[in-house]
Amino acid sequence: MKPQNELRLLPWTGPDGKPCYLSTDDRDGYMSRLADNIESVQLGSATDLVERAAELIDNHDADPNDIRHTLTELTAALRDVLRVATSRGHLLAVSEPQP
Repeated sequence: MKPQNELRLLPWTGPDGKPCYLSTDDRDGYMSRLADNIESVQLGSATDLVERAAELIDNHDADPNDIRHTLTELTAALRDVLRVATSRGHLLAVSEPQP
């Protein structure tokens, strides 16, 4: 088992919303690939939502319910993107050689 500072933060949470971690040195293992794929989907969804939000901003007649719905989805997507950034930033820090 690796120390917690070397665990990979996974792109999903546990039943109580607590973070989930992966302890492995195998970046090609099933769970690592699953996490990579989910992160890719999350980042793609965030990109789509940013585009949708930009369209709503430009539409001065946009329905307030559409705006609220998109904002709710953007908030969830931002949480996912922050989790991915935290995980990948941590992976970079762990894999960089120390002086």
